[in-house]
Amino acid sequence: MAQAPVDHISLGEVVCSKRLPFFQDRIPDAIGVLQAAGKTVALSSLALVTLKRERKMTAELAEMGVEIEINDLTALAHLPPKAPFSVGPLVNVYNESTLRWLGARGAVRICLPPELPLDSIATLASAARDNGVEVEVWGYGRVPLAISGRCYHARLHARPKDNCQFACEDDPDGLSVLTREGQPFLAMNGVQTLSDSYACMALQVDALAQAGVSSLRLSPQTGDFTKICGSFRDLLDGRLSGPELVNRLHADTDGLRLSDGFVRGARGADWSAAATP
Repeated sequence: MAQAPVDHISLGEVVCSKRLPFFQDRIPDAIGVLQAAGKTVALSSLALVTLKRERKMTAELAEMGVEIEINDLTALAHLPPKAPFSVGPLVNVYNESTLRWLGARGAVRICLPPELPLDSIATLASAARDNGVEVEVWGYGRVPLAISGRCYHARLHARPKDNCQFACEDDPDGLSVLTREGQPFLAMNGVQTLSDSYACMALQVDALAQAGVSSLRLSPQTGDFTKICGSFRDLLDGRLSGPELVNRLHADTDGLRLSDGFVRGARGADWSAAATP
C-alpha cells in the first residue's frame, strides 16, 4: 500500500480484537513505511468495545503518536480535549448537529455512514465545510452494515465465541449468506454483517464532488487491491471514465456484483443501469 496512489490509510482492527495478536507487533513498522512514502496514517479503533482488555487496547491507541480513527464513541474518552481525530463509517453521523459536535470535539475527517443518500451527504458536507471538517464517503467495497456481540462464524462452526479457533480466517472477504431461494443476500465477517455486493461510486464521483465530498474510502479485498486503488486514481484524475472503471473491475474479479443504490436513494443493493458491462 506504500506504493498505491492513495493519500490516506487507516490501519488496525475494527471488527474483532481476537485478530490483533496476528499483526499488532507489525503496526509500528507499517506506520513508518507508509509515512515515509508520503501517506497520512490513522489507527482505527474497534467498532464495538465490550471487554476490559478492549478498553485498554483502545486507550493505548492514543499513545502511538498518530491520528486515531474513532469507530466507537467510547474511544473519545481516551483522547485529550481538542486532540485531532477522524471518524469512521460505523459512527452514526446522520445530522448536522452530530457533525458539528464531533468537529468541536476535534474531528478533522468524517467518513459518513454508507447508507446515506446524496441529498443527506450534500447537507452534511456543507455543515462540514463550515466547521473545517473533511467529508469522506464509502467509495468501494462490501458495505459494513452491522456489528453484533455474537460471532456468526463461530456459531456456524458450533464453537463458542471465546473458543472460535479463528473460523473467520477461511473467508477473508466474508462468507456469503444466501436466502432460502439460494440468492446472494449478505456476507458475514465474524461479528460483522456486510453487504453481499460491493458498493462502487464509479458512476457517482461527479455528483459526490459537487456535493462537497473530498475523498473516497476504498475497502481492501483479496487480489490486487493496489490495482483497484490505481484504477480509482485514474478515474479521479480523468484518465478513466466511470463505465471504463466498472468494466475493469468486472474483468479483474469473476462474478463481482456492484451496487450504488444507497447514494441514489434507492435500495442499497441496486446498481445503476448504465453500469452493466
